[in-house]
Amino acid sequence: MLNFLRKSMSLLLACAAFLGAQALAADTSPAQQLSQWSAAAGKPGSAAQGQAFFNSKQGGQWSCASCHGTPPTADGKHASTGKAIKPLAPAFNPQVFTDSARVDKWFRRNCKDVLSRECSAAEKADVMAYLLSLKL
Repeated sequence: MLNFLRKSMSLLLACAAFLGAQALAADTSPAQQLSQWSAAAGKPGSAAQGQAFFNSKQGGQWSCASCHGTPPTADGKHASTGKAIKPLAPAFNPQVFTDSARVDKWFRRNCKDVLSRECSAAEKADVMAYLLSLKL
């Protein structure tokens, strides 16, 4: 019986550790992302340039605003699939931009959709500066 209790307790602790790690998966913040991209660009992000970039079609059919809305403070909807998209502005969606791998994945994918290439560090810094300027 004692062995059973020990194994059960070990399993319970392992599950708690796993769930705790999942809850703490955030490895970055919007401010850290802005700082990283500004450093890589060699200049601070510009909210005004980010807003212009976000709302402009960059040679293709779509702009960032096509799916995320203008301003991106409410739920958006994917332009071709109709899939719901949570607000992109961090003040309206605190979980956004808190997982580096996810941020990289979606910037890469969305920039390719809008620009037919990856966004530069300066473009990312400008967009992030714009998104951080949007307040409740």
